[in-house]
Amino acid sequence: MSGRKRLSPPPAASTEPLRYRVREGHLLQVDDATSLRMAGVRQKATRPELLVGSALRALGQRYRLHNRDLAGSPDFANRRLGWVLFVHGCFWHRHGCRATTNPTRNREFWEAKFARNVARDARSAEALRQSGYRVIVIWECETKLGEVELRERLRLAFEGASTR
Repeated sequence: MSGRKRLSPPPAASTEPLRYRVREGHLLQVDDATSLRMAGVRQKATRPELLVGSALRALGQRYRLHNRDLAGSPDFANRRLGWVLFVHGCFWHRHGCRATTNPTRNREFWEAKFARNVARDARSAEALRQSGYRVIVIWECETKLGEVELRERLRLAFEGASTR
């Protein structure tokens, strides 16, 4: 066999019974496998956040993590230099790249949720700008380009950033 990775066949249609649950005014179809998979989605210390933190340290940037007292709880912030940085997942925050897929089950619920996420992100960024912060957004797909490219992206984002 060559050095190629074998692709496994797509999973067969689930024979699990669907349960129904009401959430945020929507009747949702739920199965155990999907519930388990979604429960495993991390909110902090994700791989993209760790990569960005590593790149920031390599650039000599100092920061605080998960600043809950700032609008939108930025993933990284330096108050003295007046910058905040969000690491957004392309799926959850609707970047528009390949990872921005749309679930087929419970479509109305997901479309409403994504719209709220995008609106909340815009409100948070505007509130931070009004408070004098420079807002930087790094997308999950940008962290997959490689260390050098990520560091260059961050270096460009910080170039010209003024101190408070």
